[in-house]
Amino acid sequence: MALVASAVAAQQFGGQQDRAFADQLWQIMTDRNLAGDDAVQAFPYAGTDPHGMMLETFYTDATVDGRERALVVKRNYGPEGLTVDEVLGSRDDHLASVTVMFRREEGYAPDTGNWFWAKYLPDGSLDQTPEGMPIAGTAQGCVSCHASAEGDDYLFTTNADLQ
Repeated sequence: MALVASAVAAQQFGGQQDRAFADQLWQIMTDRNLAGDDAVQAFPYAGTDPHGMMLETFYTDATVDGRERALVVKRNYGPEGLTVDEVLGSRDDHLASVTVMFRREEGYAPDTGNWFWAKYLPDGSLDQTPEGMPIAGTAQGCVSCHASAEGDDYLFTTNADLQ
C-alpha cells in the first residue's frame, strides 16, 4: 500500500502541497543565506547537465515544519564554457537555477529515500517542466537520475550519512 501511495505521489509532484512546501523551504534558505541576494559563497567547481557547467554545493540541516532534516543546496551556473573566474566575477549574471534536496519525514516517499526535490529559478520561483508543472516534490526526472547514485543515498557528490 505504501509503495502504491508513493508511486501516486511521485506521479502527482508539483501540486499545491509541494509548491507550498517549496516556498517554505526557499524562505528558510534565504533566511540562512543559502539562497537569494545575500547567499554565502563557495568556490565553484565543474559540473555537468542537467545541473550546470559550474556548481556550488552546500550540505547542511534545516528545520521545516518542526522537523530537522538534511538539506542539500546546489547552485547551478551556465552556460557551457563558463569558467570559474567568470562565476567568481559575476555570480548573479551566470546563476541559472538552484536545485535542492530535502530529506522529508519517514513515509514521505520511502522508495526515493524520503527526499523532496525542488528546482528554483534565481528569483526563488519554481522552475517548470515542459508541460508546465512546477518542479517540486518527487519529480521523476530527479528521482530517476539520483536513484543511480552509489551508496543508496541519492547523492552523487558524497556518501555522507545525511540522516
